[in-house]
Amino acid sequence: MHELAVAESVLDNVSAHTGGSRVTVVRLRIGRLSGVEPDSLRFCFGLVTDGTPLDGAELVIEEPGGRLHCEDCGRDIARDDPILLCPCGSADVRVVSGRELQLISVEVV
Repeated sequence: MHELAVAESVLDNVSAHTGGSRVTVVRLRIGRLSGVEPDSLRFCFGLVTDGTPLDGAELVIEEPGGRLHCEDCGRDIARDDPILLCPCGSADVRVVSGRELQLISVEVV
């Protein structure tokens, strides 16, 4: 479950930048092609933040959709599942968006 490692990384990064202040909201952007399951991450976030200044913080997750560009036919395709194929049948596609894993902002008290 790599969501646990992601949650720990979020905790470490936020803690390093907030100086021990109580955090009320953490905003992330997690693309639908990133391989990170938002519900699992929420669960793990609750576990790793217990007893820390992030305990009880709301985790807000934006989930941008995936976009591919087919190098064979030139089409841009919306794709949210991990099967990276163009409708033309080509597997020669480039992921344009959807793999994001970004810490957007935090709110502190």
